Amino acid sequence: MSDSPPNPRQLAFVALKAVHQGAYADVALHRVIVPALKSADRRLLTELLYGSVRRLRTLDALIDQFAKQRAGQQPPDLRTVLHLGLYQLRYLHHVPAAAVIHTTVELAKQNHLSGLAGVVNAVLRQYMRAGRADPLLPLEDPTQRLGILHSYPDWIIQVWSDQLGMEATAQLCEYSNQSPHIDLRINPLRADRPMVQAALAAKGVITHPLPNLPQGLRVEGNIGPVPQLPGFAEGWWTVQEASAQLVSHVLNPLPEAVVVDVCAAPGGKTTHLAELMQGKGELWACDRTPSRLRKLQQNLDRLGLKNVNLWSGDSRQLPDQIPWADYLLLDAPCSGLGTLHRHADARWRQTPESVLTLAQLQSELLAGTAQRVKPGGELLYATCTLHPAENEAVIAQFLQNFPHWHSLPLSSNHFLTQAIPTQPTNAQISAAQTSKNLNLTEITKPSIGCKIWPHQQGMDGFFLAHLCRAE
Repeated sequence: MSDSPPNPRQLAFVALKAVHQGAYADVALHRVIVPALKSADRRLLTELLYGSVRRLRTLDALIDQFAKQRAGQQPPDLRTVLHLGLYQLRYLHHVPAAAVIHTTVELAKQNHLSGLAGVVNAVLRQYMRAGRADPLLPLEDPTQRLGILHSYPDWIIQVWSDQLGMEATAQLCEYSNQSPHIDLRINPLRADRPMVQAALAAKGVITHPLPNLPQGLRVEGNIGPVPQLPGFAEGWWTVQEASAQLVSHVLNPLPEAVVVDVCAAPGGKTTHLAELMQGKGELWACDRTPSRLRKLQQNLDRLGLKNVNLWSGDSRQLPDQIPWADYLLLDAPCSGLGTLHRHADARWRQTPESVLTLAQLQSELLAGTAQRVKPGGELLYATCTLHPAENEAVIAQFLQNFPHWHSLPLSSNHFLTQAIPTQPTNAQISAAQTSKNLNLTEITKPSIGCKIWPHQQGMDGFFLAHLCRAE
């Protein structure tokens, strides 16, 4: 048995090949990571896999430009090898080009492509001779140009540009191709921010408070395995992105209330609601997948939260055992177009047809769960997508069909207006790659909801609609 260390490029090839055959990127990565892999090699493996998946359209365009056969006509394994080589040459500038070409040619040989190693060498060298060429050629269509340059399907570019225009859409594309940040949410029932910051800093993990999110910390740099960090096992904190933290603050349930969280698993917002309720009241977490509810229960146990009941089933038809709610959260299943930087392959899995299917499900969930809210009660509809068909259209249809409901003005919500300041911080400007002022009125169109744009706010993309049932 060889004692040579695991080769991150070979592992990336195996994982990327699996993704090209239909596997989810995170599942493929998990399958190839081995304990002997050094932390630097683990980072390289992750970057190669996720980056090559995100940039698939651009990399295919480069193959089309520099190879004799178009990407779709290449042998699948050769296309995968070329993706890995071209990704390193175009996006990983800290790796010398000669080293990239050599290791990629060796990768081809290692995977039974010795007869095509010359093709790999030729394509990579032609790309370098072209000076990191722009794979656009004479494309005049602005949607297609953005789609190829930033690697998105044309239909996503069109959805965003219809709302933002082309310039801001390009900024959103750039943001959504960056590696995602990691945010933590402090459990105030067991810790506070200074305590957690100090414990993490003692292990070399630097964090910064998220402005106006009182439980939020943003992590700087790489942190390694999350469960090994101080305070995780003790339930001092959990991982939750800033926009997701914002959701529970907007609903802001009273401690003694009855709260129902439908589509709750894996439970980030459920546990946050329980914390905001100070462990009091009655909180029901509903999800159709029992295995995901078991994961939620593990999070509840770790955080020491006892006021949560679990129910598994279709939330469109909640049973009588679940009481009528003072507050109901519907974090609806969606296309995830606001979190594409976190889910490398989602842009290739979703389609205009899948969006329409999701919109129908969202409408059914909203109509069904709203019937279980008390008169005078509140409902918060949330998605992590930026598609109007799943957001504004769903809410507009609901308000038309159920006239005893009305929307609450999100512009008056303290946490929303404070968490999205009128002037951006330097960190937000850097993250968004824009110096454009952040203005609530820009994301509150129409008045029935609020859309958070990642490139402007430095958070995941979200849509929120706060609704109230008439007395």
